[in-house]
Amino acid sequence: MQYTFEPYRNFAEQLDQEDMLKQFRKNFHIPENTLYMDGNSLGLFSKAAEESVLRVLKEWKDYAIGGWMGGDKPWFFQPEKIGYKCASIVGAEPEEVIMTGSTTLNIHSLISTFYQPRGNRTKIIADELNFPSDIYALKGQIQSKGLDPEKELILMKSPDGRCLDENAIASAMTDETALVFLPSVLFRSGQLLDMPFLIREAHKKGICIGFDCCHSAGVVPHRFSEWDLDFAVWCSYKYMNGGPGSPGFLYVNKKHFNKTPVLAGWYGCKKDRQFDMSIEFDHSKCAGGWQISTQGMLSAAPVESSLDLILEAGIAPIREKSKKMTSYLAYLVDVYLSESPYHFKIGTPLDPEKRSGHIALEHETEAVRIGKALLANHVVPDFRPPNIIRIAPVPLYNTYLEVFEVVQILKRIMDTKEYENYSKKRGTVS
Repeated sequence: MQYTFEPYRNFAEQLDQEDMLKQFRKNFHIPENTLYMDGNSLGLFSKAAEESVLRVLKEWKDYAIGGWMGGDKPWFFQPEKIGYKCASIVGAEPEEVIMTGSTTLNIHSLISTFYQPRGNRTKIIADELNFPSDIYALKGQIQSKGLDPEKELILMKSPDGRCLDENAIASAMTDETALVFLPSVLFRSGQLLDMPFLIREAHKKGICIGFDCCHSAGVVPHRFSEWDLDFAVWCSYKYMNGGPGSPGFLYVNKKHFNKTPVLAGWYGCKKDRQFDMSIEFDHSKCAGGWQISTQGMLSAAPVESSLDLILEAGIAPIREKSKKMTSYLAYLVDVYLSESPYHFKIGTPLDPEKRSGHIALEHETEAVRIGKALLANHVVPDFRPPNIIRIAPVPLYNTYLEVFEVVQILKRIMDTKEYENYSKKRGTVS
């Protein structure tokens, strides 16, 4: 879809008046005097999530250990119940999704099950632009099979350092490929890969394929079951607003339910047998079979209510607003910041259908210092090496006027050379 924009403040105000999701902003705790554009790293705290945490605290206080089976929402079944809610957001059947663990732990869990090198099929296809934790996990899983990651892990190269070519990935799938594991979205550039195409190409060649969907779940509609995706993982603290370190999710296609989870743990047992204390692992024949450890209820509580907000708003309207907001941001950068002396570039695909929820704003020499200047001006983006300032306007709580104001602040920082007041050394967390 093509959008028509104007580079004026009153136009941003008009967009906000027309916004069909504007009422959801009031559900969030917005940091005072702050333009928060980092929801692709940590989503904001919703008022409903706060109420959920207080509810669980009260249950702990009132029921103690009885909370596992007592109260309106027994803790024992919450991973499944919350997984059922999330399933509709990613286009899966309820029993195919479970809330559990963390992203990297879930990668280890699923790769250990789905990576079974045999004969000539020993290689895993991934990519050089992936989030490092994913690569660490893949290398570890290859080593656990007694193989050499330097030989068995194929990292697809990027032609421009920003994006991947899906056709090149498909061409790399051969009879030596045991598994493909890719990000749905590249965390630096925001490129959204063509998941249905890659799934079809992998399955044509008898290859199992999975995705890390941390940068798409909650802001991009998915249809995992319809696409016949084998497995996926994602976090809940970005666009799903579950809180810092909140639990992850995993998806396993129901055709794989009879596989035995290799990283087995007692929480993956069938629910009615979990307290039999049998040393025989009789795992749940659903995504829940890949649970390992007892789920922390205080960290799970915010996720439940945050998903309710996404379901109320609808993932399709969220996606439409996200595309429009990022398109508006790209337009304003082109108008105000692309020419000399500003020299900003957009490292994200300009086609809104080919990107997720953030814009990668590149500055060749001063990205670190510009990012620090933005923080000093109460704008919260993040920096990703080598030269990227990621800006993520989130549909449920950001406004078009905020997007406009961020660009104006950037322009002022550059006009006044305010960034020169800061060190080029990035912080521990950026």
